Amino acid sequence: MDAYIVIGNPNTRKSSVIRSLTGCFNRSVRDIQRQDGLGPVRIYARAGALQDTRTTADDFIAEAQRSRCAAVICCLLPSAHPNHPLEGPDAGSYLAAFKAAGWRIKSIAVLGQDGGGVRSSNLRQFTQASTAPINTTAHQVRSHFGWQ
Repeated sequence: MDAYIVIGNPNTRKSSVIRSLTGCFNRSVRDIQRQDGLGPVRIYARAGALQDTRTTADDFIAEAQRSRCAAVICCLLPSAHPNHPLEGPDAGSYLAAFKAAGWRIKSIAVLGQDGGGVRSSNLRQFTQASTAPINTTAHQVRSHFGWQ
């Protein structure tokens, strides 16, 4: 499974970016055209930070596998959920669980200033995401993900 991850604090418009990229309101399967011209990729999209819905990494991995898609896009908060740290750990813990499940982290977009200490060669920070027009941020993230 290829994973595209959007990380950001509350009010950095993570869900809005995912909705702009995929047309998904909450959870849905979508075909996304790639820039490399190899045809569309079938992606399971889930808007809303996993920590906010107390969705553990294992639960999300199982949910995504049921979709029978080749890729997934989801949102993560940089830090653990303050009231439910076991069900909603920090972004780094989710990424470690995804990698342990054999997922390939294709791209990470950090909206705002706080990436939760996540480091990766395929990470790009979008510091103006909370104030820039949403279509501008979505366009930049789409390009970073290699999507048309």
